Amino acid sequence: MFTGIITDIGTITQVDQRGDLRLVIRCGYDMAGVDLGASIACSGVCLTVVDKGADWFAIDASAETISKTAAGMWTQGRRLNLERALKIGDELGGHIVTGHVDGVGTVASITPEGDSHRVMITVGAGIAPFIAAKGSVTVDGVSLTVNSVADNADGSATFGLNIIPHTWTVTALGDLAIGQAVNIEIDVLARYLARMQERLSA
Repeated sequence: MFTGIITDIGTITQVDQRGDLRLVIRCGYDMAGVDLGASIACSGVCLTVVDKGADWFAIDASAETISKTAAGMWTQGRRLNLERALKIGDELGGHIVTGHVDGVGTVASITPEGDSHRVMITVGAGIAPFIAAKGSVTVDGVSLTVNSVADNADGSATFGLNIIPHTWTVTALGDLAIGQAVNIEIDVLARYLARMQERLSA
């Protein structure tokens, strides 16, 4: 379980294709305090630490993980938003995040707006009904508030985010580019409400 509050930015320094994809990620965490088998969210994907050193950890990304996440994110040199798993007693500063990616969105536009950036992201019809203005969404592991939503004729939706300077600087969102794929996790409450509605309608 996570909060969507990023605590470090990691960089993929090594990619090895084995049975799964083994990734070595350089980070600023004190790895002496991170156990093997611990969970770390990497740009919104909950992954398990399988090896570690003083300033790095390794994870294995399965073919399923790669197929369900943003294209191009598992490449050497890519910066990733990192968050360690929530501990009992920690402040829940963002919202409840599971680290399970629901789908992939595409950055439609990035516009400076005062000191902030207005980012528009388009998601497919499978995710569109779960995005609501003033609701929460996780983009590449970052907990954000949806400012606006517009439904498109093909069933997709484009939603707007206001990224304040602090978030732009302390996360990898500052690396975003138009056309880039991003990992999307919908609000867990929306997921459960949709399932309840589905059962009631049956």
